Amino acid sequence: MSANRWLSTGNYFTSYKEEQRIFATHLDRSVLLCFLAVLFAWPLLFEVSNKQMFVIDNIMIAMIAVVGLNLVTGFAGLISIGHAAFVGIGAYTIASFARLLGDTHMVLTHGWPALIVLAGFMGALFGAIAGLPAFRLKHLYLAIATLSFQMIFQWTINFMDFFDQGQTISVGRVFWVTGRVGRSDHYLFWYYVILVIIVLVGFGVRNLLRTKYGRCLVAVRDNDRAADAMGMHPGLTKVYAFALAGFLAGVAGALHAYLYRGVGIESFTLHHSINYLAMAIVGGLGTLSGSFWGPLAIKVLDMQVERLSEWTGGHLAVATNLATALKPLSFGLIIVLFLMFEPRGIANWWRIVRSYVKLWPFRY
Repeated sequence: MSANRWLSTGNYFTSYKEEQRIFATHLDRSVLLCFLAVLFAWPLLFEVSNKQMFVIDNIMIAMIAVVGLNLVTGFAGLISIGHAAFVGIGAYTIASFARLLGDTHMVLTHGWPALIVLAGFMGALFGAIAGLPAFRLKHLYLAIATLSFQMIFQWTINFMDFFDQGQTISVGRVFWVTGRVGRSDHYLFWYYVILVIIVLVGFGVRNLLRTKYGRCLVAVRDNDRAADAMGMHPGLTKVYAFALAGFLAGVAGALHAYLYRGVGIESFTLHHSINYLAMAIVGGLGTLSGSFWGPLAIKVLDMQVERLSEWTGGHLAVATNLATALKPLSFGLIIVLFLMFEPRGIANWWRIVRSYVKLWPFRY
């Protein structure tokens, strides 16, 4: 790497430590810090409605969940069709405390940071359990095993009285240093909480991928027999990939419970598992940035298609059936198009833009 860490060009490294740096140049670090400063400052500078902030919070929670799914599917190469179940486990961890202690108990309202971490560990526990079939199964068979876990989760919630048979379980408002978070500040407060968690998760996963444990995930994905011959344990690697994915999904589920101030089974169905998988595919499997681009793209697409469906149903009476079919049609079409024409997802577009900016005005 060039001695000038601000505008270095090329990929010349003299040590593995240089190659594994998070930021190749000081310019990269400065741009990221400025971007984070903008993310933290803009809600204070511009007026944002509760509805808009609610949508943004949902997108950010999906980002945390998709980072976990990308660890197990993108980096470890294991198809998971039950990721919404792990998110639901995190949410129902919070709901369990609400049922046992009451939705306004001090543990829920004041100890929410500890409960979010606990929900993550519960997701990791069940993620490891769901990943145990990876010792003997792979590919389609493992995908069916994760689908079975999703079905078991839904059945358990729907038929247990403790979880109110899938009906909404209320969760109280939390307290912060300034006191109880009111209705007008609810979504803004959780925006900052979720944003801090995203930053921590992003740096945590980026550093994980630099370690031997992160390289084990990629090695097992590429060739598990070769990884086994090099001293890695493919089975244990797959299980801890599921555990990591479950932890992040559990955290996302806990944030969902607090954001919605309630937990219901309709938010953690098979449809949502497919939705998470689509976000990972569209964003770019095996890329950290793709875990952020995918949820943003899918959520924005859903909103635009929903508006188009409302307009179509209101102005064209004969097109009512078309309006109903627009959302699933666009959802399936976008996945097929990305798989056919851009299998590396939006993250590849981001890579091309960065390379162009870095090399401009040279072509190569």
